[in-house]
Amino acid sequence: MIDEFAKNSLHGRLRRDRKVLLWKLDGLSEYDARRPLTVTGTNLLGLVKHVASVEARYFGEVFDRPSPEPLPRWQEHDGSDLWAAEDEARDQIIESYRRTWEHSDATIDELALDAPGHVPWWPEPYADTNLFAILVHVLGETNRHAGHADILREGVDGRTGMRPEHEMQIDQEARDAYYAKIEQTARSAASAKA
Repeated sequence: MIDEFAKNSLHGRLRRDRKVLLWKLDGLSEYDARRPLTVTGTNLLGLVKHVASVEARYFGEVFDRPSPEPLPRWQEHDGSDLWAAEDEARDQIIESYRRTWEHSDATIDELALDAPGHVPWWPEPYADTNLFAILVHVLGETNRHAGHADILREGVDGRTGMRPEHEMQIDQEARDAYYAKIEQTARSAASAKA
């Protein structure tokens, strides 16, 4: 009973965070979806592509259920899953992520939480694992990158939140005043310590 509850809860959160990640692309130009938004090149479409490859590997290879999506061997990872090449259409990446969900969901639905898996890129003694540990791991990765996407999207156009139905209109004057208040507090605290 507790296993089904845990599995359904974790799986439900994963489904929620997948949608959050995709929502961060809504309404963006091709440039804004792809452009590097940090000094390390992190970009919104690249986050989606990366999370798709992570999910495909963990719910595919780890349980000997290879993903139907093309992936290089894990040993040949070169960082190309962190950004979209010019010939990769946004819709192509999104649809690949959605097909990955279907494959992952089938793995999660068909296996018990204690189903054994093997992660060849994890060091011993952690390489031998189970569905529960992988579900928690992938949920953490997805949640982490959805948080990155939230911050990146805020920097592009100020939009924040987890779902469009909870998004509030941006009151730029109130936002600027709030920002100024925090900035002034930080400056005061810094000068008090000097």
